[in-house]
Amino acid sequence: MENSFNSFDNNRVLVAHSTELERVEFYKKTYAHVAGGVLLFMVFEFFLLQSDTIVNFMFSMTQGWKWLLLLGGFMLVTNYAESTILRTTDKNLQYMAYAGYVFAEAIIFVPLLAIVTRLMGPEGIAILQQASIVTLTLFAGLSSIVFITKKDFSFLRSAITIGFFIAIGLIVAGALFGFNLGLWFSVGMCVLAGGSILYQTSNLVHKFTTEDYIPAALGLFASLMLLFWYVIQIFLDRD
Repeated sequence: MENSFNSFDNNRVLVAHSTELERVEFYKKTYAHVAGGVLLFMVFEFFLLQSDTIVNFMFSMTQGWKWLLLLGGFMLVTNYAESTILRTTDKNLQYMAYAGYVFAEAIIFVPLLAIVTRLMGPEGIAILQQASIVTLTLFAGLSSIVFITKKDFSFLRSAITIGFFIAIGLIVAGALFGFNLGLWFSVGMCVLAGGSILYQTSNLVHKFTTEDYIPAALGLFASLMLLFWYVIQIFLDRD
């Protein structure tokens, strides 16, 4: 996600040009909002999984063109949330867009988490716990690389974009022709998610202003959830 505020608001200060105190405050706000997004995701997911109607409907949407339709809707919500957050400085609108995106993530996760928590029993809960630990560890480690090296990873943008288009093509082909993308696709998507985390964290340091903590949190949250999805898939494929 690119920062678009600087072009029309000269009162905003890039994080890279701010004081040490302002940078620390920005990072605290950003990661607090990421944590808030994760907590809200868990709340949404808890209530969604209580409804057999919702779970059964989401399972019915995981086959063939229906899954593609669902993914298309999710991408539309993602684009709307990103564009809304970037084009306005109204914090209320930004929070609404962020919450809407978190809810969309919760919806898309329903079939996967229903399999893990409902159908697999204690084994599934163990997988979920392990996947959560691995995801958070990778997220923290990749973020630390950026803060320690202070390297600008914006050069990854083109590779990430190309990677996502290739992934979408494979997902479409798999849904239409009924083949399983398998373990190595999940590994590749984890690598792509890792690159996205590096890119989004780099934006915190080099692209955003000190008031852009909600857009920054959205980008990081999206990358975190992408990584989480495919880490779970790896554990399931392994078993």
